[in-house]
Amino acid sequence: MSAPRLAVTPLRLALGGGVLAAGLALGAALYARGGHGNSGTCATAAATAARVAPLARGEVAALQVDPAPQPAPALAFTGPDGKPRSLDDLKGRTVLLNLWATWCAPCKAEMPALDRLQAALGSSDFEVVALNVDTRNLDKPLTWMKENRIERLAYYSDSAGGVLPVLQKSGAVVGLPTTLLIDRAGCEIGVMKGPAEWASEDALKLVRAALGAG
Repeated sequence: MSAPRLAVTPLRLALGGGVLAAGLALGAALYARGGHGNSGTCATAAATAARVAPLARGEVAALQVDPAPQPAPALAFTGPDGKPRSLDDLKGRTVLLNLWATWCAPCKAEMPALDRLQAALGSSDFEVVALNVDTRNLDKPLTWMKENRIERLAYYSDSAGGVLPVLQKSGAVVGLPTTLLIDRAGCEIGVMKGPAEWASEDALKLVRAALGAG
């Protein structure tokens, strides 16, 4: 005797389609965030984002603040000492991660301001991490920094070219320069797509807010 067949009604089809659509929507949302679907480690970062958002104005008005911050993408690069580093190594301090290259004119134009920001607020609690993404003529970035008196920024590099693809996949990068504001827990508070005047009073107020200072 054959097993009874389950009747397929319009309601059952609608319910099944709804579950499938919800599943696809969830998957798309997680993919759009680069696979960072678990925001548990970033629960307290929402308060930081709330402090920062009203200050994304003037010279830093283009900063896109995420009201529900997610963990920053896993990035590996080379530190100032020439040894492998990652964003995880920088946890414990707020980081302004700036991607730049010597072939990017707007990148070079904003580097002096980033250098002044590091001079003004750099500490054990905050660092401007200017990450160079040149993959050719690897002596050129350091030479350019010295010639232009960029003296406060440590030299971080990604000569292997692994960082840009990761950030492009997550949607954080569409071009250079791109700057990510990351809190001390490694959560991405906001992203700036394009250059900014990072030594301006607007930028100083915004970074101080990210640090929890008045």
